[in-house]
Amino acid sequence: MNKSMSSLINVWIQPGPDDIGHSIDEFLSRLKQPTIIQLAGLDASRTRVISTLLHGNEPSGLHAVFNWLKSGKQPAVNTVFFIGAVAAALEHPRFFYRHLPSERDLNRCFKEPFEDYPGLVAKSFLDFLKEEQPECLIDIHNTSGSGPAFAVSICNDLAHQALVSHFVDRLIVTNLRLGSLMELSEQDVPTITVECGGTQDEQAHLLAIESVDRFLLLDDVFQYPATDRELEILYNPVRVELKPDVTIAYNIAPVEGVDITLPLNIEHLNFGVVDTDIQLGWLGERGIDCFQVVSHEGKDISQELLRVEGNQLFPKQPVKAFMITTNPIIAKSDCLFYAVTCQG
Repeated sequence: MNKSMSSLINVWIQPGPDDIGHSIDEFLSRLKQPTIIQLAGLDASRTRVISTLLHGNEPSGLHAVFNWLKSGKQPAVNTVFFIGAVAAALEHPRFFYRHLPSERDLNRCFKEPFEDYPGLVAKSFLDFLKEEQPECLIDIHNTSGSGPAFAVSICNDLAHQALVSHFVDRLIVTNLRLGSLMELSEQDVPTITVECGGTQDEQAHLLAIESVDRFLLLDDVFQYPATDRELEILYNPVRVELKPDVTIAYNIAPVEGVDITLPLNIEHLNFGVVDTDIQLGWLGERGIDCFQVVSHEGKDISQELLRVEGNQLFPKQPVKAFMITTNPIIAKSDCLFYAVTCQG
């Protein structure tokens, strides 16, 4: 490491292929804590930022950074890699924890208050970006369950669409504000989140590696790539959340005494149209009261989105669901899935 911008974030300038170890595990061990890596580009007048590992269990972006550094290539413009939740990724077993159990989710800390450790890390990185004034930022993630890759943005202008098109062909435009890094778009830095696919999917790592490699060699990333793919755009998802005291299980049949049971293969519903006759799972005695689905107007719309027949759970109207998780910890601490109505 070259220096620390504070006790919170290390700064590593121009590491060579031999400096980062021979494997992802070795690379991660050398980082030790949140790290900024700076690389000189052919054009030193502009800077791009690739952020990854804001969640310690989402390694595809780290594979992409490792692959790029190993290649020894020079990027088209100055490039910054930010690797966030290193401590969570290092915790045994590696790449298991989204964030350390005693800490907040780093990707919910990019807004005040910046009082605890992840908040202070987020603030330090935001201060760095304010000085650096990058032309864009790409934040690379994995979904907790398997499913197609997609991007998320709070903006839907041509600049954001062009950035997305270098990575995936599906964009979710959201009004939700959770304190995530992609909200940097509000400060005139075009920012997108790329969800490469499941954490365990080799295809997700490959997508991240190949996309970052192409992206960093481009002179102008605000031009659409030559492709016949059309960008599918979905608007304003809602988060289907569980109330804090709800119990959840995944099984092939309802589990007695549990508030909600979801089928083991529920991930296959990701991004397909979930019609009103497709069963989502089974509910216990609490029924719909398990859920909290807050609209953009602040109203709980659980009863408008979901219905129960006997103990069986169905959507009340056709929806597209995505980021469906089969991880009960994430289902309870973050959300069960996101949904958009097919009427838009």
